[in-house]
Amino acid sequence: MKNAIARFGKFLSAMVMPNIGAFIAWGFITALFIDTGWIPNANLASIQPFMLTYLLPVLIAAQGGKMVGGDRGRVMGAIAVMGCIAGVGGTEGQPMLMGAMIMGPLAGLVIKKFDQAMENRMPAGFEMLINNFSVGIFGMIMAIIGYYAIGPVMSTILSVLSAGVSFLVEHSLLPLVSIFLEPAKVLFLNNAINHGVFTPIGAEQVAEAGKSIMYMLETNPGPGLGVLLAYMFFSKDRVTKGSAPGAIIIHFLGGIHEIYFPYILMNPAVILAPIVGNMCSIFFFSMMDAGLNGPAAPGSIIAFTMMSPKSGILISWIGVAIATVVSFVIAAPIVKMAGAKNLNEAQDKMQQMKAQAKGQAIPAAGGAVHKIVFACDAGMGSSAMGATKFRNRIKEVRPDLIVTNTSVDNIPSDADVVVCQEILADRARACAPQAQLVTLANFLADPNLDALYDTLTWQNAPAATPAAAPAVPLDHTLLRAEGIQLGLASVSKEDAIRAAGRLLVEQGCVDESYIDAMLEREKLVTTYMGLGVAIPHGTSEEKARVKKSGVVLLQYPEGVDFGGEKAQLVFGIAGVGDEHLDLLASICTALEDEEVLHTLKTTNDPAYVLGCLQSGK
Repeated sequence: MKNAIARFGKFLSAMVMPNIGAFIAWGFITALFIDTGWIPNANLASIQPFMLTYLLPVLIAAQGGKMVGGDRGRVMGAIAVMGCIAGVGGTEGQPMLMGAMIMGPLAGLVIKKFDQAMENRMPAGFEMLINNFSVGIFGMIMAIIGYYAIGPVMSTILSVLSAGVSFLVEHSLLPLVSIFLEPAKVLFLNNAINHGVFTPIGAEQVAEAGKSIMYMLETNPGPGLGVLLAYMFFSKDRVTKGSAPGAIIIHFLGGIHEIYFPYILMNPAVILAPIVGNMCSIFFFSMMDAGLNGPAAPGSIIAFTMMSPKSGILISWIGVAIATVVSFVIAAPIVKMAGAKNLNEAQDKMQQMKAQAKGQAIPAAGGAVHKIVFACDAGMGSSAMGATKFRNRIKEVRPDLIVTNTSVDNIPSDADVVVCQEILADRARACAPQAQLVTLANFLADPNLDALYDTLTWQNAPAATPAAAPAVPLDHTLLRAEGIQLGLASVSKEDAIRAAGRLLVEQGCVDESYIDAMLEREKLVTTYMGLGVAIPHGTSEEKARVKKSGVVLLQYPEGVDFGGEKAQLVFGIAGVGDEHLDLLASICTALEDEEVLHTLKTTNDPAYVLGCLQSGK
């Protein structure tokens, strides 16, 4: 249940987080130019309702559509949400932020299903016509649905939620929210609550009153500050005590609330401190009719102050101080009586929980995972071998899993797990925010791959086995005897890559410029695969200029230094489309046999090499 909530929350936040800058811009315009702002200006204040009504929902819907349906889904989401906005009266109606979170992914799903249905059925010469008209027609239909159904329904839901908040405020019950909010933060569910519920309601309240208390509930740095101060003064563990001052700076000034979560995990009873602290500050904010003009992101005292109305800065500071003092008073005796708790163990536990909640780890049983994508810069070599080796390893235990590979910038939206090298992690997250991320040092022998395998095979109970794919004949001309050089003396990594590139040129696969592209590719991220194997190849931009597919092998028995790792086998690769992937699969299969792998690194018989790599044995 927690994993499902976490994944849902991650999906919601992935639509909002890339657009936080737009929310902040809207918040600044509100704080500065409305009647009660710092420098009231009616003309500039008129920008604010258009940003809230049109810009923010369109950005969220477009991001949600892109997450599900790619670039075509992005356009679909933007079109569809306009129907929701018009359906509730445009600038006269309620902001359709929640509607955007529904319409964006829904519209992306519609165009994704259409594209899947048209795959291999598109008449030649009509691709552009069909692609453009399909987005236009389905976008129009979704906008109409948004006008008559989604918009009014979401408006009603938002009205109910807003009425509920008003009821809580009027009856002084809003402080009870902290009972659920503070534990949720420690469990990394804060994004689901903050961006999925508080932000839409807050936007509605800002549109009506110019400020909202909803923006103060989760971002208040006071509760966490009180906990950290208690550890700084009363912890009996010297490491923990010494780490608290630095954590205070990161939390209070930097707004990174996650820094105090391990201090609570060391002693779960401490959670009472931020709960009561935030409860008291929310009660104070409610009594003083306080609120922020926009989201305080991140939740630092600086952002909290900047988003406060000019007349409400002192109230905001007092509320933060109340939360800090109450939290400290409650946490101090608990910390003092707890003895010497180990911060490192708590941090490890927190990292596991954070990874699980944010999609960077695999569910304990692996049951929610259906598609694993290995990604590298070009999707041509490293990821192909990594995917093949992992597929061969896991297929007997989990035949239901789809294991494939692609370039890091073209990860499919239905990927459940993405495996990539550490240096490509940011690009992978940007391309596939919905997927769980596993980072590696190399694709063939890495402890994280072992952990991934162990997690996915925990239950050892695969689903129904899909029908086996038909065998694809292997083109043996991709690796030929004249493309194999054995017993070479050790050289630098750059010289080994140049030598592999020259062999590819001699084979007629590429021209001289490809060698430079291979060296450039190595600067981006290493092509060392593990197990003494490297597969240098060109950049993704150069792939389109490959004349024909080919693979060459250079053997260095003493090894070539690839960033601290020794590669005895250097495979140079040039691929047109996916023609070279079958040979890479055979290579990967051969490398799984330790005796064969050792022989390949030392043999002087090209026929043996060809026999092993072309047959996969």
